[in-house]
Amino acid sequence: MEPDTLQSAVRRVMVRLIPFLFLMYVIAFLDRVNIGFAKEEFQAHAGISDAAYALGAGLFFIGYALFEVPSNLIMTRVGARWWMCRIMVTWGVISAAMSLVNSEFLFYLMRFLLGVAEAGFFPGVILYITYWVPHAFRARCNALFYFGIPLASMLGAPLSGALLELDGVAGILGWQWMFAVEGLIACVVGVWALFYLDDSPEQAEWLTEDQRNALRTALDAEAEAKPGPHRLLSGLLDPRVLYFCLIYFLIQCSVYGMTFYLPTQVSEAVGSEVGLLVGLITAIPWTVALIANIVVNTAADRLVQPKKRFVAAASVALGSVGIAASATFSSPVLAIAGLSVAAAGYIAVQPVFWTFPAAYLTGTAAAAGIGLINSLGNLGGFVAPVAKTWIESTLGSDTAGLHLLALCGFAAAALFLTLSRAQDPSRTPKSQERGSFHEN
Repeated sequence: MEPDTLQSAVRRVMVRLIPFLFLMYVIAFLDRVNIGFAKEEFQAHAGISDAAYALGAGLFFIGYALFEVPSNLIMTRVGARWWMCRIMVTWGVISAAMSLVNSEFLFYLMRFLLGVAEAGFFPGVILYITYWVPHAFRARCNALFYFGIPLASMLGAPLSGALLELDGVAGILGWQWMFAVEGLIACVVGVWALFYLDDSPEQAEWLTEDQRNALRTALDAEAEAKPGPHRLLSGLLDPRVLYFCLIYFLIQCSVYGMTFYLPTQVSEAVGSEVGLLVGLITAIPWTVALIANIVVNTAADRLVQPKKRFVAAASVALGSVGIAASATFSSPVLAIAGLSVAAAGYIAVQPVFWTFPAAYLTGTAAAAGIGLINSLGNLGGFVAPVAKTWIESTLGSDTAGLHLLALCGFAAAALFLTLSRAQDPSRTPKSQERGSFHEN
């Protein structure tokens, strides 16, 4: 196998698949958090209290967590393109149906069903990338996929703000326009996925035969060398997998605590109601995150796997410094700067994190283990808004919640540092320890 052939194959994969995957993630993340843009109008018209809003926002992650592992296992049976199509179309329909919510019960039900519908998308993509990209290039590919989060806010924030300003057009409220239009977009892209994606390199007619063989040889060699479990039950019960679950849970507590309330924080900082202006300003932290994401993860791919833990720890700790600062400073400029640092750290850490379980697990254990990590970790999205509301109410402080979420990020950083070389499950052969398109 010629190294140049493998590198050209990876480049082709990145050009062909990664942009489409992060387009899907843009839509998924937007449909997940657009409730934050409609918060005040939605609550007022649907009769949703602050406590009910926090509970409903988090219920998404209960449905999501329950069906993550089964969804990933089904994808290994039916193939990625059919399953990604099913996920996107069903969540698009449910997201659009959010425009009909008029009670707390319906709000709870729709948020739960949205989580059920979307379950398996994110871990499915992480698993899908392992079918195509050798470990030495994976942090960069994950980082490009993670562009979906900042892009969802850079592009989605102004879109959501603009749709909210359609309030009253055709007798439809602004928040109803937002849910309906963004849900329809998900359905269209889901149908597109059915015709665009391939299940494996062997089916990719856009690769040459030499490129397909190079990818298959490299990926098979990595699978043989992985030290982790191969079977379903072993992957679910492995202590290191559960350790990864805890780290990811703490990261998600910080991430979703910020994303659910970011539009409101920006609105308070600049003294303006949520709309197009706030949507544009909200895009600033995500623009910074976009740049930091690719810089940090390109650097991480040049390190041996054990040293990547230092990059991950520094990123999540920096994010926590930013979110704590945003809650401390009253100056709008300093508050936005703090949110920008928080977004950069929290987004950049996640692609690095996923290199650890992906380098450890293989076979059915990879499908189950990655699904379990994402499902339990994303329960942080349920815990974060509830915990934030509770501690602010208990202490009578508007900033206590953000400081609590910052502590979760610092705890995640400490756990990363405990991944010593002896504990690190993801060592790779020396020939694959460093990944560069220019190395021979």
